[in-house]
Amino acid sequence: MLPALGLAVALGVGLLIGTERERRKGQGDDREVAGVRSFAVAAVCGALAQSLPVPGLVAVGALLVTLLAVIAYFKSRSKDPGLTTEMALFVTYLIGVQSAISPPLGAACGAGLAVLLAARSHLHRFATELLSEQELHDGLLLIALALILLPLVPSRPMDILGGINPRPLAAMVLLILAMQAGGQVALRRLGPRGGPLLAGLVSGFVSSTACIASLGSRARAQPQQLSVLAGSGAVSASATWLQALMLSAALSPSAAWALLPSALAGAVGAAACGAVLARHAAAPPEALPDSKGSALRPREAILVALVLAGVTLLVGNAQRHLGDTAGSIGVALAALLDPHASIAALAALHAAGRVSADHWIAGVLVAIGANTLTRCVVAAVAGGKWFAARIAGALACSLALASLTAWWTLLG
Repeated sequence: MLPALGLAVALGVGLLIGTERERRKGQGDDREVAGVRSFAVAAVCGALAQSLPVPGLVAVGALLVTLLAVIAYFKSRSKDPGLTTEMALFVTYLIGVQSAISPPLGAACGAGLAVLLAARSHLHRFATELLSEQELHDGLLLIALALILLPLVPSRPMDILGGINPRPLAAMVLLILAMQAGGQVALRRLGPRGGPLLAGLVSGFVSSTACIASLGSRARAQPQQLSVLAGSGAVSASATWLQALMLSAALSPSAAWALLPSALAGAVGAAACGAVLARHAAAPPEALPDSKGSALRPREAILVALVLAGVTLLVGNAQRHLGDTAGSIGVALAALLDPHASIAALAALHAAGRVSADHWIAGVLVAIGANTLTRCVVAAVAGGKWFAARIAGALACSLALASLTAWWTLLG
């Protein structure tokens, strides 16, 4: 059954990729050699080569497809003789081989290749028009840091650092730098108001703390954008509430239903505060300059990581003295760094019937409230007192609205 399924997947993948290439094949003497039939045949050949009990047949088939692709390239009369079609033909053969081994993985690879080929114009526009030269350099630097430097950082608790694992801290620095770069792209493409707000919401699902740190460092460099950037940081708090709601829904639907009014109130409150800060910015959008320099500010990112490392040490020492059974104190201490771990633990306890709905909602409010303190400290370190004041006001308003909703719901 598996060989037949693999052949069927290979044929489907070949037809899918070949259809996309056929549309770009052109007409007349300038047309490309390979089209829908060539790609379908290449994929089926790969699946057959893998299925037949002939040693070395896959390698022979790969060599034949490579030779045919080379011949097709040199015989092409196209005015733009790229290698995309020839490379895609060889990869389609390999996907056919993979389809015979694992049909689901082969289908996924084929769909991914077809999407990549179809997105040609969008990718070209993104690389040549949407990204500036400096943003491209920043992106390449981030990729180098992620692929070269980050794996070299030890991934174990180190006594010299007080038992802290340095890998997550290094990943936090890289995450902040990535958000700095993404924020500048959003600011330039979507405008000085809409760009930061959207970037704040998306970044908040990754880490609201890192998002606020990134925005704070930008606020130091461009103080005329302080209110807009503070609004973006406030919007990132909406993602914290929504993520808590989704996390609890995955672990305990009844917990999510109980949390729904409070979480929505907190998310709406944070988003409303962010919109107000952005709308009442001191500088009009057209007066905000577009930065030409690099968006990466490693000094602020490293400083925030050091602050979080200090908080980690305090949390570890406090938990050793108080123990994990310290109730709300333990939840608050654990949530200083990440509220979602505490929320997940509480949701699991609620699902097991060990935590009532009242204590569940109170625990979530305590966790997010404790993490709010961390975000305010990070905002002060990264962006200064005025940036931190706006962030603190927005987060406090969001938390107060969620708490009042919870109180009203529990009374009702």
